[in-house]
Parts: sequence; C-alpha cells; structure tokens
Amino acid sequence: QVQLVESGGGLVQAGGSLRLSCAASGRTFSSYAMGWIRQSPWKEREFVAAINWSGGITSYADSVKGRFTISRDNAKNMVYLQMNSLKPEDTAVYYCAAVPGGVVVVATTVSEYDYWGLGTQVTVSS
Repeated sequence: QVQLVESGGGLVQAGGSLRLSCAASGRTFSSYAMGWIRQSPWKEREFVAAINWSGGITSYADSVKGRFTISRDNAKNMVYLQMNSLKPEDTAVYYCAAVPGGVVVVATTVSEYDYWGLGTQVTVSS
C-alpha cells in the first residue's frame, strides 16, 4: 500500500508555470505506476499524465501534451508534474494516483488507479 500527498498548487496567471509534487510513503514506491488526474467543478475526473515504474515511459492527455511533463525520483519517493504555458481551462484540483506496476505498465484511465492523494488546487487566471 502507498500513501500520497500532493503539494505545489496555487494561483497563477495564464501563460505561467507551476510544479506539482507528490510525496509517496511505502518501501515499494518504485514498483508503482504513477499518474496525475485532475477534476474541475464542471467536469468528471480526467487523466492528465502517467509514468511507469522506472520513468522510462510516459503518457499525456492531448490537452496537455507539449506543455506538461511528468517525472519521478524513486530514490526520494517523489513524482512531479511540471506545468508550463498554463491556461484557464487547466484550473482544477490535481490528484496524484498510483497503481501496482504488475497490473499495468502505464495507466491512462482514471479507473485503473488504486491509490489517491487528497489533491492540490491549481487556479489559472486569465
């Protein structure tokens, strides 16, 4: 089992950048595939980005491709989401999520994830 805590959210102007962090507890963190999911008040939770256990495979939603970068540091039990060229439509609560790497290589749908953090709010003003 793994516990997840997100940080780094905040208020930023359109065109700006933020870096989200996710701290994971548990000795087997490196065995989990990780992802970022977001939810805005007017939408269901949607997939943003995913990364496999080693960091060698990543996947992105079309809406963030080229602007967001997911990465991980297994030595520090951390996952990151670098968000550049932010748009007002990126406003949402961002969740860090995990699924055992033996189940999937990279999880690109919300329903695949087993463990979730509480989320961090990102607000992009126009």
